Amino acid sequence: MLNNDGKPPVKRGGIFGRLRSWFFTGLLVTAPVLLTVYITWAAIKLIDGQVAGLLPGFSELRFANVPGVGLVIGVVLITVIGALAAGFLGRWIIRLGESILNRMPVVRSIYGATKQILETVISTQSDAFREVVLVEYPRKGLWVIGFVTGGTKGEVARRIDIDMVNVFVPTTPNPTSGFLLFCPRKDVIFMEMSVEEAVKLVVSGGIVTPPDRTAKTVARKGTARKAPAKKAAKKVAKKSAGAGRASKKA
Repeated sequence: MLNNDGKPPVKRGGIFGRLRSWFFTGLLVTAPVLLTVYITWAAIKLIDGQVAGLLPGFSELRFANVPGVGLVIGVVLITVIGALAAGFLGRWIIRLGESILNRMPVVRSIYGATKQILETVISTQSDAFREVVLVEYPRKGLWVIGFVTGGTKGEVARRIDIDMVNVFVPTTPNPTSGFLLFCPRKDVIFMEMSVEEAVKLVVSGGIVTPPDRTAKTVARKGTARKAPAKKAAKKVAKKSAGAGRASKKA
């Protein structure tokens, strides 16, 4: 059965349909807030527990049960250690500790890899995980989101005489695991979306899609170009109309 406009009538849900819609709306509003609070609270409790285990007598203090005290103490201790490490005595203690760790068969591998990764990520001159790319993987015609971790160097770059980049391809929904690909720079498509937006896209499995800024910029430029053209066309039309009136009067 069609309406007067020739369109099928819109079905209106009953009370159960409205309740279902309200429930999902409330879930959409409250779930991100609750998850954020829960993850933040769990992280604070974890850090507080670690600090309480490392500092003897911490649990006996009056303010030990206040949430976040361990986090503040941990930040202060790390800052103090960094200040001491910047001096001559601190550098000597660090070299001594590294020499001891480098003599341990298993520990030296873990320490060396962890230190190199942290120095690369924390360094202000590092370009790791600052660019989002599209990579054709695992076969031609299929594309995945990846993060550039730097240019390919060392033996890999020497054996492959091409301009290559290191690309980390994360898995969904856990972006901490993934694959390391050595890709030719010419075969990689660099995106304009931020790393945070790309992580949201990967974690959500494609549900959360970031906005296309390039399309908006092109559309704005197109409208900006059309405006002067319209004004020029109006001026030409006015001039032609004025010329027509003048010829009629003559």
